[in-house]
Amino acid sequence: MPEHIATPYSLKNLVLYFLKLGTIGFGGPVALVGYMHRDLVEKRKWITEDDYREGLALSQLAPGPLAAQLGIYIGFVHYRLLGATLAGLAFVLPSFLMVLALGAIYVHYQGISWMQAVFYGVGAAVIGIIAVSAYKLTKKSIGKDYYLWFIYLIAAVTTVITEDENIWLFIGGGIFYWLVKTSFSLKRQAGNTVQFVFPAFLQINAGLAAGTGKLTEIFFFFTKAGTFVFGSGLAIVPFLYGGVVKEFGWLNEQEFMDAVAVAMITPGPVVITVGFIGYLAAGFTGASVAAFATFFPCYLLTVIPAPYFKKYGKRPGIKAFVDGITAAAIGAIAGAVIVLGKRSIQDIPTALICIAVIALLMLVKKAQEPLIILIAAVLGLLIKVYT
Repeated sequence: MPEHIATPYSLKNLVLYFLKLGTIGFGGPVALVGYMHRDLVEKRKWITEDDYREGLALSQLAPGPLAAQLGIYIGFVHYRLLGATLAGLAFVLPSFLMVLALGAIYVHYQGISWMQAVFYGVGAAVIGIIAVSAYKLTKKSIGKDYYLWFIYLIAAVTTVITEDENIWLFIGGGIFYWLVKTSFSLKRQAGNTVQFVFPAFLQINAGLAAGTGKLTEIFFFFTKAGTFVFGSGLAIVPFLYGGVVKEFGWLNEQEFMDAVAVAMITPGPVVITVGFIGYLAAGFTGASVAAFATFFPCYLLTVIPAPYFKKYGKRPGIKAFVDGITAAAIGAIAGAVIVLGKRSIQDIPTALICIAVIALLMLVKKAQEPLIILIAAVLGLLIKVYT
């Protein structure tokens, strides 16, 4: 008998739920996974506590946007591949359509002074938000572990110096920490790894985009980015900056900061900024290719291990490898704060907006980031009008 016959909800019910959550689900990944627990576990009792916790654990271990992956896993619980596919699409589609609409508006009005004034304030606020996120992630994930701090600092400094993403540095962090944690006798080998593996990774150029067409480049670049979004949705920001601005030049620095801001004022995962970037780079087709290439790897990395996660997911070696990659990802976010801040903090007003946002987020636990972005937009407009 198929498993879904005994479930207390239909596949249609689940798809409609994720369409609604993707449309009105503000607050970032932590809030979104909280809504899923409240609605699907506590209120409706569609998903058991055990299934929810296993899905959350897998989402934290695997690369990809946390909330989207949990939604995919929840769809998989009773309806397998079809459920995972439809739940993921329903959750991501509303925010994708929103960033497409915002992209069209942005392109149309970009040359108008009031639009530039709006993003003058928004860029500074975004730096404040990323800075606080980096601080909280560092405090939560790095702790007092000296090895994780080493990986974190190497990634942060490398990001600041090169102003570029380095996937191999992330993988090196995972291998290094795996060596440290899997066996005491391997710690000496891990120490040697510091001398040889990390410098080697820093020299490797991960040039996946072999094709000459822009859509081919977009596909390969965003596939690479989507495969290594560990730690937080914001972990994709330094990856994207290095490729979108520095390597390919699809967007200038101001357009990139505006793209990050757009993702923060829309519901759903921050990673949906790839749709906005793709639209600015190559229109609707570019947006579609960028979004598919980013989300498809994390979809595969959720549904493929899902049947085996109960048996293998808690093995120390797997956790150590992921912890090492996560430390590198968070270090890259911290480095990106400095890199992007040099562009967005232009003068005293933008510095004050950034400081005010940091203070607000640190002091007010329930401060809503989309509202902060909108207030910063108004302030930017007023400052430009009266100065």
